Amino acid sequence: MNDTTVDQGPGAFGEYLGGLGVAELAPAIYPFDPGIAPVALESHLRQSGHLMLGLKISMACWMIADEGATRGKVQAAHAAGLPANTGGGPYEVAVAQGRLEAYLDLCADIGFDGIECGSGFTDPRSTPAGTIARAAERGLRVEYELGKKHEGAFSDDGVDALIAEGRTWLEAGARRLVIEARESASAVGLFDPAGTLNARLADRFADSFGLEILIFEAPTKPSQFALLDHFGPRIQLSNVRLDEVLRVEIYRRGLHSDAFANPRLRPRRLPGSEQ
Repeated sequence: MNDTTVDQGPGAFGEYLGGLGVAELAPAIYPFDPGIAPVALESHLRQSGHLMLGLKISMACWMIADEGATRGKVQAAHAAGLPANTGGGPYEVAVAQGRLEAYLDLCADIGFDGIECGSGFTDPRSTPAGTIARAAERGLRVEYELGKKHEGAFSDDGVDALIAEGRTWLEAGARRLVIEARESASAVGLFDPAGTLNARLADRFADSFGLEILIFEAPTKPSQFALLDHFGPRIQLSNVRLDEVLRVEIYRRGLHSDAFANPRLRPRRLPGSEQ
């Protein structure tokens, strides 16, 4: 069951949910913007920004969009009280093309709070310590993504290597580790070709780093529900589409029909509450 049930805050929704025993959980969803219109992003932030851990402005879309629109998106995230990070792809391209310094300068100038790094489709040419030091000089935090984009699902030996890689980046100063699942959660990372979660390997990451350090990419409904079913509401999820944030959150709080039977997620009634 949920660890705690705390005050839901003022308003009719908070009062009702508190009476149900729904836990008020700290934000744990890191949705991504793959290039939606700024006005749509602002509407999503108004509706569910209070449920978000941050906003990933993803892929390279932000750097070929109108520059003012991209700056406006970062400002909208900040106005909602959220950090805005880049996705890992542009970092890898910048490193491969020998333009890391210019990329970091651009990210800082746009107003990003952090960058995602990785070696998902390129070979790294920058050390963890070097990348993180350069980013820190510009006020940018670093998250590191574990896993390749084109090499299929994780193996036991592969997870051994990824855990060692993650420790190296954390020791160098990375803030969090992101577990790769791309946009499909199929035949990649912790998911087999049918999209089934390898819970045993997921536990190896959790046991090595703790859920506070990890963000699991969960771009599809089955991947989101499987991770929440397995780990419970404390797990942090990314690559969630903006229009799916509310659905993921009601599952996380046990308000979805498929979550209600799970003792990890089902709301817990308070002693003496109305029958």
